Amino acid sequence: MSGELTRRQVIAGGAAASAALLGSGPAAIADNGDRAARIKYPMPLNHRYLLSCKLSMIAKGEGIPLFRRLMLASEAGFDGVDLDEAGDFTPEQVREDVARTGVFVHNAINHDHWKLRLTSANEGERAQALKNLEHCIRISHAAGGSGVLLVIGKGSDGPESVIADRARQEIRKAVPLAAALGQRILFENVWNQMFYEHDKGPEQSAERWCAFVDSFNSPWVGMYHDIGNHWKYANPADWIRQFGSRAVKFDVKGFSRAENKFTDIDKGDLPWPDVRKALDEVGFTGWLTAEVGGGGLDRLKLVREQMAKALGVA
Repeated sequence: MSGELTRRQVIAGGAAASAALLGSGPAAIADNGDRAARIKYPMPLNHRYLLSCKLSMIAKGEGIPLFRRLMLASEAGFDGVDLDEAGDFTPEQVREDVARTGVFVHNAINHDHWKLRLTSANEGERAQALKNLEHCIRISHAAGGSGVLLVIGKGSDGPESVIADRARQEIRKAVPLAAALGQRILFENVWNQMFYEHDKGPEQSAERWCAFVDSFNSPWVGMYHDIGNHWKYANPADWIRQFGSRAVKFDVKGFSRAENKFTDIDKGDLPWPDVRKALDEVGFTGWLTAEVGGGGLDRLKLVREQMAKALGVA
């Protein structure tokens, strides 16, 4: 009985702390004694593009539990959430909160992949990085998602051929689990000095990235391509065409070559018309996730509007 009362008190405290952020409407559910009210958001069907945001973009603070943050994303108009705080939760916690809200979580993001890298020369660090990847595969499966975003390592860990092989060997160990749970291991292109030239200018090719993906010869490995990350180094539309079906999901942010900085989605000078054309040409359909500064409901609604405008969707 005392444990149940504690649970109620925590939920009640969360409701009070988050009321101002959540507002009224579907997201402002209340806990009615032993049975929490549940609002079900069905999986959107017949949409070519599904718009998502990172969990870390959603306002958080003491007393605001995961299920309320998920619902806030839905109230802002997003079709789902990419869970980029996977290290903070167990599969059981995620499964419970997703079931409670019905808000779709389509992906998880490997935590600590910058600190504990699959390219590290330290065998112990690689072993822990693999455990982190496997944890995130289980998190995404528990949430009902279909993949895990992974930064594979860092160029400073050694010659590219050496560190690529290190990462490949560890990732291959996780592929059976990914296949068993129906999860794809998806590499993100970041400024990590791998498979591009960090100190050179634009018009670079995605050829080295494509070769790395192809080296696995597995349907459970692909790309989670960040459209804004490499505008500094290449035309994202060209990379989308080169990746073709290798690119399973996309991150969306803005970038200004003129100012050499990341921006909101509708700022900067990224060629969105070319991006839209390339997505059409490769026949992409699926999840695109905003990765910009977040906040409360108003900010999330604005990001969703900016995203929809850039991608040419309602």
